[in-house]
Amino acid sequence: MNEKKIGNYRWTICSLVFFATTINYLDRQVISLLKPILEKEFNWTESDYSNIVIAFTLAYALGMLGVGRLIDKIGTKLGYAFSLILWSIAAILHAFATSTFSFAAYRALLGVSESGNFPAAIKTVAEWFPKKERALATGIFNSGTNIGAIIAPIVVPWIAINYSWQMAFIATGAVGFLWLIFWFTMYEIPAKHKKLSKAEYDYIHSDNEEIAVVNDKEEEPKISWLKLLTFKQTWSFAVGKFLTDGIWWFFLFWLPAFLIAEYGLVGMQVSFPIVLVYTMAGFGSILGGWLPMWFVKNKGWTIVRARKTSMFIYALFPLLVIFSQYAGSFSMWFAVIIIGIACSAHQAWSANIFTTVSDMFPKNSIGSVIGIGGMAGGFGGMTVAKLAGKLFDHYKSLGHIETGYYIMFFVCGLAYLLAWFIMFRLLIPKMTPITAGRQ
Repeated sequence: MNEKKIGNYRWTICSLVFFATTINYLDRQVISLLKPILEKEFNWTESDYSNIVIAFTLAYALGMLGVGRLIDKIGTKLGYAFSLILWSIAAILHAFATSTFSFAAYRALLGVSESGNFPAAIKTVAEWFPKKERALATGIFNSGTNIGAIIAPIVVPWIAINYSWQMAFIATGAVGFLWLIFWFTMYEIPAKHKKLSKAEYDYIHSDNEEIAVVNDKEEEPKISWLKLLTFKQTWSFAVGKFLTDGIWWFFLFWLPAFLIAEYGLVGMQVSFPIVLVYTMAGFGSILGGWLPMWFVKNKGWTIVRARKTSMFIYALFPLLVIFSQYAGSFSMWFAVIIIGIACSAHQAWSANIFTTVSDMFPKNSIGSVIGIGGMAGGFGGMTVAKLAGKLFDHYKSLGHIETGYYIMFFVCGLAYLLAWFIMFRLLIPKMTPITAGRQ
């Protein structure tokens, strides 16, 4: 059955999730771009900044633990909207910070509210796509993280220079309210959506998953939150997120500072290198979702083999970042391109690690598992942030901050291979699916 006969409204839903994720990362990245201004105004040390990052990641981690379960209970439509309203308000509140403490408090509020994005997004993909398309759909919406990171360095410094740093937070935070109009107008679960054809509905559910439609609502077997913690599949996802999420956040929050410290960039000069890095990462996200689907369609591989092989390939590329400073000694652009490759690999990895959850768990448990893994990723982010802050303060005092970056890049380079080995050699070599009946 071709795409024309099936219909493609599911890709419209994917576009809504893509734009929500773009807004999520636009709001998240503002602080890293304003760091040179804010550290002067608030007299921040590197440890002060890392503590503010930790306030965000701790709140994000704890929020993940509860929000995934909440979204499983109230559904994606209300859960996604509630999360986006709160994080837009939190982003705007940054403009009213008067001290380092209040800045950290608003950052924590942003973290706990932004934690709803990925549980809602992955659950939406699981509701609207068959398994064979989920990695591609996840890669597409996950590329929104890069679009947000591309828009931010173009827009945020310009607003700060021409208006104020406060206006940068207000303007970017307000964008989310526009998205809500499209979400409430265009989204509903497949069983209740009037624009979804029967052919596309049947295609979405062509994996023969354990599902029934009762009273015009999709119902599935439920697994308790505590029971989820007894499965190796849950811990595999959590370990993978713990080891790799912090790497992405390190680049997100410290890349502008690295370019300024290593190459003396000022003002808008930092914008284009960051845009290049996240443009590359956007392609990595989409390619990351496409490759396992290509293996399945063209090689006849199983989903398990395609997923594991793809993620191993992606885990190799971050090793290059260990040599980024050496390459950067010849030209800054060599370092930028290598970091872009590492970020591309992370996004390809991310598209697939999220999809392992929908590969192995019933839809009614996906938000909860994503939340558990997201919490682990948040704690990983805190660990990396604290390490970075301590290293940079120490080596800055010695006049050799570049050594601190070398150590951090070494950690970044090895994290993905370690995560792959633990996940697919020790915990889930067969990626066995979980059902409510398995006790």
